[in-house]
Amino acid sequence: MTDRMAGKIALITGGAQGLGEATARMLMREGAWVAVTDVNADGVRKVADSLNAIRPGSAIALSHDVTREEDWHRVVGEVERVFGGLHVLVNNAGVSLAKNVEEVTLEEWRRVHAIDLDGVFLGCKISIPLIERTVKAGGPGGSIVNISSISGIIAGHNMAAYNSAKAAVRHLSKSVALHCARKGQGIRSNSIHPVFVATPILDHHVQRFGKEEAYAKLGRQVPLGRIAEPDDIAYAVLYLASDESKFVTGAELKVDGGISAM
Repeated sequence: MTDRMAGKIALITGGAQGLGEATARMLMREGAWVAVTDVNADGVRKVADSLNAIRPGSAIALSHDVTREEDWHRVVGEVERVFGGLHVLVNNAGVSLAKNVEEVTLEEWRRVHAIDLDGVFLGCKISIPLIERTVKAGGPGGSIVNISSISGIIAGHNMAAYNSAKAAVRHLSKSVALHCARKGQGIRSNSIHPVFVATPILDHHVQRFGKEEAYAKLGRQVPLGRIAEPDDIAYAVLYLASDESKFVTGAELKVDGGISAM
């Protein structure tokens, strides 16, 4: 590893598994201190313990419901207390739902938007003041990385709520980027748009077809012929979180194996 995140403090939501866990491991290996959060308190604690076994003191685990404003205030306050500031926010926590507009209930619609969109809004709103203070105290520049989806750009007939929420994350990221630039806060904001990734979000496909066949079926929809691995996305986060992307804001990074080029 190359210490691309040396000196930076990162907060990663949905860190108990999947993309959040892969991102936490990637940023820690590159020198960051990381706070990993999740509603799955036991799961995220195991992730933090495994990171600290590699680099003692590099990680903390926090129980966190991203839909609750009071949870965000508590988590951001704890990050400041333990690490002294914040440079990078990775809004990764999310859920999927495969239902069309007639099938999805209002309760399901609201739940998907609460987690996938409201959680991102709250994260940006509540984290920005701490990131700004940290940057202006003389640290490296700040970065917000919002995990959207290629489904936020390409619609599916049976993904009404998910399409809506992830498309909104894409545009919210741009609004946040322009706001932070206008105020001179030293904070960039970008979104990442993965295609299918080998994480628990695909469990419903795996349960239906078996892992090998499920991944193969999804991979046949992708020009590169396979689904993504978690590190494929984590490397994209690493770029946007690091100072290598210091002139990149308001952008969307598609990590989709070419599917959006079709």
